[in-house]
Amino acid sequence: MIGKETMVKRTPQELFRYHLERDDPSGWFEALYNQAGGDSNSIPWAKERPHPLLSDWLAHSRFQGRDRQVLVVGCGLGDDAEALATRGFVVTAFDISATAVAWCRRRFSNTTVDYTVADLLEPPATWVGAFDLVVEIYTLQALPVAVRSGAIARLPTLLAPGGRLLIICRGRSDRDPPGELPWSLSRQELATLSDLGLQEDSFEDFDHSCAPFKRCFRIIYQRTG
Repeated sequence: MIGKETMVKRTPQELFRYHLERDDPSGWFEALYNQAGGDSNSIPWAKERPHPLLSDWLAHSRFQGRDRQVLVVGCGLGDDAEALATRGFVVTAFDISATAVAWCRRRFSNTTVDYTVADLLEPPATWVGAFDLVVEIYTLQALPVAVRSGAIARLPTLLAPGGRLLIICRGRSDRDPPGELPWSLSRQELATLSDLGLQEDSFEDFDHSCAPFKRCFRIIYQRTG
């Protein structure tokens, strides 16, 4: 018989602390998707639609599909990946959670997106220098600082020469504390990408279009070498 306590779902913060104490800072993602049991309402960032700042960028950017290779980091339930695929991009989307990836495949059974399980800190060797566009939305902010710096450093390695990196994240001023999970990122923290061979093409600071957060950044970087 299953004890009553085993039926109680843990909050993302509780799952994060549990796995961090066991030196598994990314393990809470799989635990969260697994305990959701197919209920997207149990996933805080799952809205079953593309992020509005991604949709806006796709509607106005000159950087269009034309069979360009795109990688979606931490794809969650797949809505951002599918939005990119409808624009003609050849999309690879990955998540560290096998449950999330299986969920995507069920939701979009006829998709052209290649959904796969992978770890940003240890990406497949074939991905290095392979993508014209890498899209990172809300993943970095869910990683502790010790892991986040390594994840940030991996992103430029995935870009082909001239490739672009699109980051959408919870934002804060450099002088403000990051708060609690999901931590807000500062422009200064992300500026380390400029030391890794990327050039900042655009930086936008929003106080709307990013609910439930009060402030979001949308930043485009380009690999110069």
